[in-house]
Amino acid sequence: MSERIPLMSRPVPVIVVILLALAVDQAIKFAVEMWLPFQEAVPVMPMLALYRTYNYGVAFSMLSGMEAWFIITLRLFVVGFVAWLWRQTPKARGFAHTGYAFIITGAFGNIIDKVLLGYVIDYVLFHTQTWSFAVFNLADTFITVGAALVILDELLLLRRRDR
Repeated sequence: MSERIPLMSRPVPVIVVILLALAVDQAIKFAVEMWLPFQEAVPVMPMLALYRTYNYGVAFSMLSGMEAWFIITLRLFVVGFVAWLWRQTPKARGFAHTGYAFIITGAFGNIIDKVLLGYVIDYVLFHTQTWSFAVFNLADTFITVGAALVILDELLLLRRRDR
C-alpha cells in the first residue's frame, strides 16, 4: 500500500497556489496604492490600522541602505534555497512543503515590488498608544506563516521519532 502524497508536496498544486497567492498579494498592494493615504493611520479596530508606507530594505527595513540589486539578489538566493529544501524534503512532510511554498510566495511578492517600484509596499500596523509593531504586508505574513509551518513540521517529526 503506497502512502498518499500531500497536495502541497506535488509540484503542480504548489505552483498554482503560489501564483494565486501572488495575484492576491499584488492586487491588495495595488488597492493600497490607489486608495490608502500615505503614512496616515486608518483605524480598523483597536490596536490595528492600515498604514501605507514603503520599505526600501528587507524585513523591518533592515539593509535599507543597500543597493536594490543586492536586495533582489539576496531574495532570489533565499527563494532558490527554499525551493531546493522543498525538493529535498521527503514527500510525506506536507506541513514543511506548505511552509516552503508560503515562504517562496512571500519572497516573490516582495521581489515583484522591489523590481517594479524600487521598494516594498507595507500596510498593516499593530499598535497601542505607546508601542507599535513594524508595518508589514501579506507577503510578509506568508513568510512568517511558512516559517511557522516548517518549525511545526520539525517539532512533529521530533515527536514521532521519540515514540
